Amino acid sequence: MMNSFFCAEESQGAGEDLIGSAVAAEIYVLIECPPPWSANAFDSKQVPTNLRTLVQELKQDQRPIRPLLIYRDRSKQEHRTSVLIFRQQAGLSEGYSKQEFQVSSLDAVAPLVTEVLSNGDVHNEPVEIQTKDILVCTHGSYDKCCAKYGQSFYRQAISTVAGLALNSEVRLWQASHIGGHRFAPTAIAFPDGRYYGRLNQETLTAILTRSGDIQCFNQVYRGWGVLPWAAQVVERELLLKHGWEWFDYQVTGRVIDHNEDESHNRVELTFARLDDPEGGTASQHSLETYQADVIENANQALQLRGSCGSTDTYKMSQYMVQNLVRLSYSNIG
Repeated sequence: MMNSFFCAEESQGAGEDLIGSAVAAEIYVLIECPPPWSANAFDSKQVPTNLRTLVQELKQDQRPIRPLLIYRDRSKQEHRTSVLIFRQQAGLSEGYSKQEFQVSSLDAVAPLVTEVLSNGDVHNEPVEIQTKDILVCTHGSYDKCCAKYGQSFYRQAISTVAGLALNSEVRLWQASHIGGHRFAPTAIAFPDGRYYGRLNQETLTAILTRSGDIQCFNQVYRGWGVLPWAAQVVERELLLKHGWEWFDYQVTGRVIDHNEDESHNRVELTFARLDDPEGGTASQHSLETYQADVIENANQALQLRGSCGSTDTYKMSQYMVQNLVRLSYSNIG
């Protein structure tokens, strides 16, 4: 008998909040590779041995590095393999900086990535392609929700981007497992590195055009991968307060204290924005710092299976923001 359980349906039906589920990573290594992919993507038959070896080595790296397979339909005349490397910007930032390369085949990927990550001489010149890159998890062999919801969403999203006349500004990629399959369809948007889930074409349009009701982020926003999970919860509060302008701000955040089980966290978040003085010809930056408590809401904890293949249930804590206060405000010239 076919198993009709889908973890994404369970999660949404239970009202699980998505926020705080973005994976914090310093570096993303995105490698173009056509599906089908094995459950462990880098065990796929089309992945060469040298690339599998490199991925194992990256797991031992002290830096949080996320290698992923990506793919999009392209002209048959394009026989190059794309490699995208995103590095987190230090300090106040808007997300990640991109380097993009094109190599002759998958066999050439591992030597290139090794050169780039070691900051040594890179024999391949990067290509300058200024786009937003949206990664949609379609990795159905890992979790069937990413097949049922991710693949159909990806196909519809191609039409949405075309309908918005954004084909030159936005590239859509299928991606291997990015986490959070119980929030399928789930995606990462670069270069900022924000995570989303339970997307539909209306909310995708809002995200791409930065217009519409910002409150939709209560339903689809998983968090920002440049921040620790508890800081992601506070960042959403400030995003909802400031609206779409928030995406133009530079942000940094940290957890300054927490108890042993992280049911109580003290978070500090600082952001800079460009202000236009009335009647002035010059602009100045304002810098604001907030602190807040991110506290587990014990009354709202859920027991969910978490993935389609699981038979056990697990506690899914839900969190709330308390005592959000602005500590400082200053103009920095």
